[in-house]
Amino acid sequence: MTVDVVPQGKRAPRPIQCRFAALLFDFDGVLIESEAAGNRQIAEFLTGIGHPTTPEQSMANFMGLSGADFRGAVERWIGGPLPDSFHAARAAEDARCIADGIEEVAGAVAFVRSLPAALPKAVVSSSNTRWLHAHLAHLGLTDVFGEHVYSGTEHVTRGKPAPDLYLYAAQRLGVAIERCAILEDSPVGATGAVASGGYVIGLVAGTHCAPGHDERLRAIGVDAIAHDFGAVSALLA
Repeated sequence: MTVDVVPQGKRAPRPIQCRFAALLFDFDGVLIESEAAGNRQIAEFLTGIGHPTTPEQSMANFMGLSGADFRGAVERWIGGPLPDSFHAARAAEDARCIADGIEEVAGAVAFVRSLPAALPKAVVSSSNTRWLHAHLAHLGLTDVFGEHVYSGTEHVTRGKPAPDLYLYAAQRLGVAIERCAILEDSPVGATGAVASGGYVIGLVAGTHCAPGHDERLRAIGVDAIAHDFGAVSALLA
């Protein structure tokens, strides 16, 4: 049964005790507001080359994917190969974001800082580690995760929606996946997280989460839905 927790507003969560042995965090859309900005850029580019696409359609079809899976999804959407200019535009946008930083999802940094320092934690993301480490530095969270920053394009053969990345991170932390809680915002990520056997919290705190996004995650089988990090704290305590 999926559990809903009433949002607690934007106040910083109080220090909590966690009933799980480890936490695994997706990154884009969970810790930083990159999903909304990234999908706007994709939609604008595709529309500009003759394939009208809204940000909502981009998020529905591409969110959470990476590498060949992402390229394949976009090419299926437009019905043909992507031009080289697409990759150049994405690289330029990524470079700008890495230089300038991206704002946190509301309450994310305070929540992470409220967790016990000794609690094992890892990032499990479809993004590459260059992106992840750069934005963790912008957020001031580099020390929290240390070496436990894992990419579906670099650390496993099969990225999301396969469960491999979550299982890999749990193994690296030395914790059974069944004793891990996983925070995911995308249907692709939630699919892999549920398949891994961890306790999955569908987080719908990011600005990219449109009405009904929680229902999409619930249908995938997440264990709980949280609309902000105060709700996450309540689920973990």
